[in-house]
Amino acid sequence: MPISRSAKEVIIEELHEKFKGSNVAVFTDYRGLSVTEVTKLRRRLREAGCEFKVAKNTLTGLAAERVGFEGLAPYLEGQTAIAFGTDPVAPAKVLYEFIREFKKMEIKGALLDGNVIDATGVKRLAELPSREVLLARVLGGMQAPLYGFASVLQGTLRSFVYALEAVRKQRAGEA
Repeated sequence: MPISRSAKEVIIEELHEKFKGSNVAVFTDYRGLSVTEVTKLRRRLREAGCEFKVAKNTLTGLAAERVGFEGLAPYLEGQTAIAFGTDPVAPAKVLYEFIREFKKMEIKGALLDGNVIDATGVKRLAELPSREVLLARVLGGMQAPLYGFASVLQGTLRSFVYALEAVRKQRAGEA
């Protein structure tokens, strides 16, 4: 049954808002997934703060053009679903874990902060460590010079104390 023009406008507006409100939109081919598998995927994405939408390719293309995204035509062929998220890494990670588990979907490409990236770029994005791990690495990198400086100062003080102890022993031996 065909969708009315007003219903199409509602879908385009909804997708337009999703594109504007998210930092990443990952395009996937969801052929071969059962309803229970799609439900599991939606649940996992929701837990990661993402949303999974299925829409007609022409409507998706129109919504993306309204936002100003160009170059999506190669990714909008066949059955396409879109995972939207504010965290740039979360949807890619969840989708690649799901693909590893069920081996039924494939990633087509993504929009990351307005830039179109291909499937290999999405895979590299999914392989990034989590935000917490990256913050810990940055913090560790900031602390390392401070620890080094403290140990240099400690070594200088230790040498000074050893020299004072040697002078004390020498004077105690003279007396």
